[in-house]
Amino acid sequence: MHTPTDIPAAPLRLAVLQAEATPADVTGNSEQAARMVTEAAQQGARVAVLPELHLCGYDLPALVGNVGSCEVLADAAGTIADRRLDALTEEAVRTGTLVLAGAAVRRADGRLVNGLLRFAPSGSVSLGYTKQHLWHSDEARIFTAGTGGDGLWEVDGWRLGGAICYDMSFAAHAGASALSGAHVYVCPSAFIVGAERRAAVYMPARALENTVYSVFANSVGGPADRRTGGASAVYAPDGSLVDIAGTDGDQILISELEPGRITSTRTFLHMLAERSESQTGRR
Repeated sequence: MHTPTDIPAAPLRLAVLQAEATPADVTGNSEQAARMVTEAAQQGARVAVLPELHLCGYDLPALVGNVGSCEVLADAAGTIADRRLDALTEEAVRTGTLVLAGAAVRRADGRLVNGLLRFAPSGSVSLGYTKQHLWHSDEARIFTAGTGGDGLWEVDGWRLGGAICYDMSFAAHAGASALSGAHVYVCPSAFIVGAERRAAVYMPARALENTVYSVFANSVGGPADRRTGGASAVYAPDGSLVDIAGTDGDQILISELEPGRITSTRTFLHMLAERSESQTGRR
């Protein structure tokens, strides 16, 4: 088990790719994401994060009406082989970037999940995380909720824990990620205009409670009756704002995550260490 003293040795440059997706156009959205990854990598990013359901667009009526065009298929091991994703897969390999992108994923058991795809620099594409807390009946009619146990990735000594949108509303979700060893809580989202203010409360709180970085990757645009509000942001382990994007338009937000900010915060905020000790029975 990882401990709160297990801190990365060097900074990590992370890119939030705030973008508008085209509903039901997996190929086009993959190509758009690949172009943004190229630009982010040119600025030194080692990780790039795209919004919730970005590869099909967060337009639930369009998804239901074109589910065959919107979904990607995963085998029993969670591996995905879909030529529509080639542009993004190839750019992750060419630039050596770990890319996390939201998608509607049909699992081998036939269930459809709101997932986060992991595009590895090795060229593999896999279902890295499935949304555990579905947004009311809107999503529950379409998707099966995830059950945990997935969504932790390592890059250059940094461990990233996965979440999707409504998951951030549950403090225990981020807490479990931090106790599993995550240094960064990554949350691709599709908050509508006006509701992104909730993320501006939740995400710094999740960072501060767990003394980790938190990353809010929100979409923009979308259907006229459900416009999303951008304002993607990165928060430091003490809950302070590191970087924030605008409320409309595509934007690449590059942030430098510093190990020292974790260390310095944990010298006086011991909540994570105390929770870890409680779990292992130490007093």
